[in-house]
Amino acid sequence: MAASSSAAADKRRIILDAAMRVFARQGFHTCRVSDIADEAGVAYGLVYHYFSSKDEILDTLFLERWNVMLAAIAGFIVDSYRHEPELMKVIVVEVTRAANTFGRTHLAKIREAYERIAEIVARAQAEGVFRPEITPEFGALAFYGAIEQVLTRWIFDRDAVGEDELEGAKTMIVETICRGLERDPAPAVASPSD
Repeated sequence: MAASSSAAADKRRIILDAAMRVFARQGFHTCRVSDIADEAGVAYGLVYHYFSSKDEILDTLFLERWNVMLAAIAGFIVDSYRHEPELMKVIVVEVTRAANTFGRTHLAKIREAYERIAEIVARAQAEGVFRPEITPEFGALAFYGAIEQVLTRWIFDRDAVGEDELEGAKTMIVETICRGLERDPAPAVASPSD
């Protein structure tokens, strides 16, 4: 019986990992459950055996793997820079920073990205991992701002960015933001004999 529940947990984890990759690559709204099943290498119906909907999969990822989701977002953005630095320059300089018509046209998508990150922060707060006094919206701005500043430095730096720096940035961005949002550990209570 234990082997059966272990196999079920493994399948569920495979589906969640696949969903995270699909959401990062295609976006939540544009992907289908069949895309997740294909990515996981499982039958379409098996996804519905573990999750009632695509929304439940996303909700589960938020609840169980908020830190992995933040890492996936940072990884996606850094990898986008790695493969298309010119495109990322246009996005950073012209879209997110410009108050022109082009920037305003895409403001809804930018806000949606902030909202998704804020949801991750709120979930971690609900779990008691992140500090409650920092609003999810501010946490999202800090996370996105850190990524944008790293990209800005790379974009305007004349030196090529090495693979080690690209990979290291993913971890450092998440660690910097998450450690800043984490609650302080509860102070140790001294025993009466101390």
